[in-house]
Amino acid sequence: MTVTTTPPAAPAWTEEGWPLREELRTVGMVWLRELIRFTRNRARILSGFVQPVLFLFVLGYGMTSLVGSTGGFDFKKFVFPGIVSMTVVTTAIFSAISIVWDREFGFLREMLVAPVSRTALVVGKALGGASVATVQGTIMLALAPLIGVRLTAPLVGQVIGVELLMALLMTCFGVFVASRIQRMEGFSAAMPLLLFPMLFLSGALFPLKALPTWLTVLTRINPLTYAVDPLRHLVFAAQHMPPAAQARFPTGVTLFGYQLPLAAELGIVCACAALFLTLAVGRFGIPE
Repeated sequence: MTVTTTPPAAPAWTEEGWPLREELRTVGMVWLRELIRFTRNRARILSGFVQPVLFLFVLGYGMTSLVGSTGGFDFKKFVFPGIVSMTVVTTAIFSAISIVWDREFGFLREMLVAPVSRTALVVGKALGGASVATVQGTIMLALAPLIGVRLTAPLVGQVIGVELLMALLMTCFGVFVASRIQRMEGFSAAMPLLLFPMLFLSGALFPLKALPTWLTVLTRINPLTYAVDPLRHLVFAAQHMPPAAQARFPTGVTLFGYQLPLAAELGIVCACAALFLTLAVGRFGIPE
């Protein structure tokens, strides 16, 4: 008598040959490790608030006395979404320093020889840094009542969503840059050279209208521009802005004479995040 047996179903394999469940477990472990490292570093948490708070209150009040107010809407309220963006971006991009740290102390090599795909390692790093940056940027929303910015529960939820996309974009960018740097000193020197131009050219601290042509071009090729504007648009939509204030502090990004809808801006952010993530994964695929 012949006995026939049904072979077990084949597991879902990834490109590295490991089951999908193991890949997701790796992503979760790396993500959790990034959160634990952040919560244990109180100095990093505190330093992440100092610079944005200084910009908000010192620069905000200083520029308000110079720029003035339009219909009760002043520079502090204009710059508030930009300061939240600054918190998210700074935290996200500097979270990639853990890669350089792990490489310098040999832990990264142990991760790379482990039986997991490098894609899972990069995705876990990116999600961990993005989560930390989103939390820190959301905490900054507590300063809104101090400068007269009105927030609602639905608005906070929408802002958190945009913060997460912004954080993912900048974390992927930071991971890509960090994957090419061997020493902590190199990372500390390179990041400010990349971070501050991206922030200043994103419209976080000034409106993107009536700019010189060369400066307009630089703001349009900056991917962070398309993340800051949706955040500002959401915050401004909840304020009682008179027409004069809307004209003086406009939102929206014009590209080739056409004002992009919010969905298109967020699509650009997602596309850039996917590009940097792909480049980071490709870099991790190169043997050390």
